[in-house]
Amino acid sequence: MKETLVLTEEWDKVFPKSDQVEHSKATFHNRYGITLACDVYRPKGAKGKLPAIAVCGPFGAVKEQSSGLYAQEMAKRGFLTIAFDPSFTGESGGEPRYVASPDINTEDFSAAVDFLSCREDVDPDKIGIIGICGWGGMAINAAAMDTRIKATVASTMYDMTRVNAKGYFDAADSEEARYETKKALNLQRITDYKKGNYELGGGVVDPLPDDAPFFVKDYYDYYKTKRGYHVRSLNSNGGWNKTSALSFMNMPILAYSNEIRSAVLLIHGDKAHSCYFSKDAYAAMTKNSKYAGNKELLLIPGAVHTDLYDRLDIIPFDRIEAFFNASL
Repeated sequence: MKETLVLTEEWDKVFPKSDQVEHSKATFHNRYGITLACDVYRPKGAKGKLPAIAVCGPFGAVKEQSSGLYAQEMAKRGFLTIAFDPSFTGESGGEPRYVASPDINTEDFSAAVDFLSCREDVDPDKIGIIGICGWGGMAINAAAMDTRIKATVASTMYDMTRVNAKGYFDAADSEEARYETKKALNLQRITDYKKGNYELGGGVVDPLPDDAPFFVKDYYDYYKTKRGYHVRSLNSNGGWNKTSALSFMNMPILAYSNEIRSAVLLIHGDKAHSCYFSKDAYAAMTKNSKYAGNKELLLIPGAVHTDLYDRLDIIPFDRIEAFFNASL
């Protein structure tokens, strides 16, 4: 738990720095001993113990992108916030690099709660989390496990276990399709072991094919342009290890979402290719549940998936602020 990280001190975010917040960098560790890097945002001049929010995502992004934007915006609204890099990515520690895990990445959220709970400027009874894209699913999974999390926002959410096991829109939801994928990935394990390194799956495709589907163009417009490109972002560059998909295929993350007692707000653009993840997660979370009263699905008319990454005119920050004020 004494891994030493080298953190970039200059402002290298894809969004401008606000003069309404105080910014610093910090580290914390998860229960696997991995040291995580985060940006801390505090309302300028704030005193006493503050409600706090930990933010992570999207899947394959770093804290200098969308999660940092969310964290800074919520700090402007009175919360102490952190945006953190998940294990094995960005400025966070962990070897080998570029590995994703439904267990470890859920744990990363709880480790963030550990860190916030021990700060003198945080009220440990008022801690929430925000997960964006693939980390929206991780956030819901963390809320099902961690009773210290009092409120959760999942924005433009992906269930990464579902999409890996069943394909987009469940189009590959068959035993045979899963078997063929697992067979290829397990052969990849042998190749990686012989080579002594892990082959990357590739980030967002570049150059963009003329016949690319809209959601691929949507990702390209964020990760491969000045709008969102970052040198440490997996999606902007080489992507995850190919074999990371194996554990996601085998370990569904939302099995106990129906038992979440704390408040949950799911936000999605109604034109996003991924909207079915939030709709189905909300339905499963509330079906025959004793705790459905504090769950909400908010659909943003006309918005696509990456609009909720950084479009300040579309992300419903007023609604998010009201949700946390009421729930923390």
